[in-house]
Amino acid sequence: MTHNIHINIGSNSGCRHALIERAAAAVSSVLGGEVLRSDIIETEPWGFESDNTFLNLGLMTVVSLPDSTDMEAFAIGLLRRLREIERGIDPSPHRDSEGRYIDRAIDIDLIAVGSVVVSLPELIIPHPRMHERYFVLRPLSQLDPSWRHPLLGLTAVQLLDSLG
Repeated sequence: MTHNIHINIGSNSGCRHALIERAAAAVSSVLGGEVLRSDIIETEPWGFESDNTFLNLGLMTVVSLPDSTDMEAFAIGLLRRLREIERGIDPSPHRDSEGRYIDRAIDIDLIAVGSVVVSLPELIIPHPRMHERYFVLRPLSQLDPSWRHPLLGLTAVQLLDSLG
């Protein structure tokens, strides 16, 4: 069975373009095969205030997996690899001591794995706040406009349009 994997990369500190390119290259090597890239977009921080805007990039690849694949295990394994890449580029935390978002050199999020739904303490996919975030929906709509949110039933384009 085939699954479209969607990943979002963001940066709002340091050499943002170079950091995103480094992360995209590392993620692409982990994913293997053809990896499609969205345009890089610039957005205001989401969930916190900062003078530093984010650059964001969406990645998508299609993987073929046997029907017998444990999709939760596959997704968690992929998430762990993405976190390794993230920490390898910049081990700084993404939140302050009180749990609030802060500026970060690199942020890599697993957004969706096809229509798979996972709800575990370590991982929730589709990403639980993706439908609220322009910086996720804009690249996703560019790469895979007909992708349908498995819980909300709306396509990527419909989700983007709902943001106004």
